[in-house]
Amino acid sequence: MAAISVVIPVFNERESLLPLHAEIVSIQHQNQLTLEIVFVDDGSKDGSWDVIRDLSRRYENVRGIRFRRNFGKAAALSAGFRAAVGSIVLTLDADLQDDPAEIPRFLTALQQGGPDGSPLDVVSGWKRIRHDPWHKVIPSRIFNRMVGWLTGVHLHDHNCGMKAYRAEVFREIRLYGELHRFIPVLASARGFTVGEIEINHRPRRFGSSKYGVRRFVKGFLDLLTVKFLTGYGRRPQHLLGSLGLLAFLFGSLGLGYLAIIWVIRLWYPDLSDPLHQRALLHYSLAALLLGSQMMSIGFLAELITAYQGKDEDSYSIVEQTPLTGRGETDGVTSPSSLTPTHHDAAS
Repeated sequence: MAAISVVIPVFNERESLLPLHAEIVSIQHQNQLTLEIVFVDDGSKDGSWDVIRDLSRRYENVRGIRFRRNFGKAAALSAGFRAAVGSIVLTLDADLQDDPAEIPRFLTALQQGGPDGSPLDVVSGWKRIRHDPWHKVIPSRIFNRMVGWLTGVHLHDHNCGMKAYRAEVFREIRLYGELHRFIPVLASARGFTVGEIEINHRPRRFGSSKYGVRRFVKGFLDLLTVKFLTGYGRRPQHLLGSLGLLAFLFGSLGLGYLAIIWVIRLWYPDLSDPLHQRALLHYSLAALLLGSQMMSIGFLAELITAYQGKDEDSYSIVEQTPLTGRGETDGVTSPSSLTPTHHDAAS
């Protein structure tokens, strides 16, 4: 069985940490899993770190990370992913609404959860029956449909905190801001296979939800960011330049029309000067300026992308065949075997 790291971001969840740890340990023993638990305290003020520190002293497979202040869930997950040593990484929330009993099903889905029974790289949970108020459920469903429409990654619950990943996913994905909910989208853009399973969602036992109305506004803005990164992150000029050329075209057509009208008025000076021509002049000039600015920004974005992308691959390798041939010893090919012999050169 592969080593498993369970990463749990924590923010003011003191009451739920001991029951959550007990449930995970129970599942570990029942299924004979090799498992570590990484708690990331995201600036809690209720004494959550005291509980985490005590657990880490009592159990050798429990590790704790404490932030100086609240940096957000994406930062907590990033720290947890960096500290995880398992080849499989599972995430779940600390509020006990995610059921640790689902862990074996996630592992099975990673091994054979594809449409044809093939392995998956990312498995997202789907809380089909949610124990949340309606003002969270309905906007969440609308948001999930929007994400699927814009990105092509159709999951029923992008916001679900319970997910499973192969460790190599995080060697190629960098999280910042609040992009944690879009990890499946970012992984899919790199060529990783993504799936989902239906999971049990439990009512909240302690505390209150950390998310409000602002979450959906921020989520929509993050969605636009992800769409840009996955679609045009390596070629920003294709988007910005296209918009700039379109605006430039409309501005040129408007000025061209006004130029024709001006030539006609040279021959017929008695023609009136309609108000719409003055408005068209303003709109055309504004479109020309906007088009020029968009293309200029696109060029700057291309320069930044080219500079920062020198050490970052724009592709993702899943497998390589070993180098074989003459002179291979114990799986290592000697440099001499790569040099053509006189017979090879002559032929």
